[in-house]
Amino acid sequence: MSLWRRKELADLTVLAQGHKLNRALGAMDITMLGLGVIIGTGIFVLTGIGAARYAGPGLMLSFVLAAITCTFVCLAYSELVSLIPVSGSAYTYTYASLGEFFGWWVGWGLILEYSVGASAVAGGWSAYLVGILQSAGINLPKALTTVPADGGIVNLPALLVTLVVTGLLVVGVKESARVNRILVFVKIITIFIFLFLAGPHVEASNWQPFLPFGWHGVAAGTAILFFAYLGVDSLATAAEETKNPRRDMPLGIIASLVICTILYIAVSVVMTGAVPYTELNTAAPASFVLEKIGLRMGSAIVGTGAICGLSTVLMVMIYAQTRAFFAISRDGLLPEKLCHVHHRFHTPYIATLIVGIGVAVISGFTPIYIVAEMCSAGTLFAFICSCFGVMVLRRVYPNVKRPFKCPAIYLVAPAGIVFCAFVFSQLSWHTLVLFASWSVLGLLGYAFYGRKHSHLIKKQ
Repeated sequence: MSLWRRKELADLTVLAQGHKLNRALGAMDITMLGLGVIIGTGIFVLTGIGAARYAGPGLMLSFVLAAITCTFVCLAYSELVSLIPVSGSAYTYTYASLGEFFGWWVGWGLILEYSVGASAVAGGWSAYLVGILQSAGINLPKALTTVPADGGIVNLPALLVTLVVTGLLVVGVKESARVNRILVFVKIITIFIFLFLAGPHVEASNWQPFLPFGWHGVAAGTAILFFAYLGVDSLATAAEETKNPRRDMPLGIIASLVICTILYIAVSVVMTGAVPYTELNTAAPASFVLEKIGLRMGSAIVGTGAICGLSTVLMVMIYAQTRAFFAISRDGLLPEKLCHVHHRFHTPYIATLIVGIGVAVISGFTPIYIVAEMCSAGTLFAFICSCFGVMVLRRVYPNVKRPFKCPAIYLVAPAGIVFCAFVFSQLSWHTLVLFASWSVLGLLGYAFYGRKHSHLIKKQ
């Protein structure tokens, strides 16, 4: 029965002295964090691969399907975060609703999700930087820009940018949010530049055939692109550092989803219309499209914007990972030293340093792109558990005031579960095997450490 013990709602809002985080973020900061992590890899990397290999011009429908799925999830998340405004996102919500076993499982998945995702983003950041420098006549040694498996010694740019971002997050979340806000504005301006330059070159003939891989291709494209939407969960990890989380978190989550979906669809429409989808099999599709139509200067500008975009994604991913560690260790399921808060910066500096150094090592020495799809698996699993959890909490705490109530909860939450399960089923077999293997490893960790050190069991 200990596997199903739940944290009481009252306990979630009473944090141990010395473990409190500084509330410094407003609704605008939350929206910017959302734009920072959602707009990035999806637009600057995955759109080309998604169109060429999976959906063709129907990629725009893949984004629509992903947006519909995320809409159901966002409504559920908005209620959860207004009810439980503390760190941990899906881990905390699942712990409070489905019990400690599922809570740990979700939290363990988030650890892999963010680590692998952040490493992949750092690698993409490095590739864009190397490309821009090459166009300017500056050729960095391959030994210092390529991982050992690809013939180099270390991907130094990826390693260094990860360490810089880690330093910003140690200094303070407010300072990091200021940097993030500047980079988000640069990124959005860059996207509009791309739309302005490439839009006039759209030819309707490039959209034929519209569904070259059929509807299965649209669904498979959604599974790949869902990597970009883990920002919804990333935002929820910031609840404990938000000034008025019961109001600002729902606003930030919904606003960022709407803005990102519009931009994603617009970019996919222009990209597949300007260049045949068969030619978009590249990790830098936006720059490639502009270069293909003869706009080399525009290609360089967009490449620079891509670097800004991936920088914000990297920042929010590492941020979310440290807050997941913070919440899990505070419950005793991981060593409690991880959740120590710096007396000056008011940040969980130990967890931040561990995560940052780990991601730096992975991105510097490992070809991580093969397992990047793991991010989608972890995100979808967390979304499914959260949609179940919001319905359970409605039953367990029917009279507790909810500043934001999900409309038609018993229709919206099941719809979120069904849509997420469908997208999950479209993931490749090797991704499902890797996710299952990581889950087994996590369950062993829980059995031999977490279950024995849980704070809840000490109270019983």
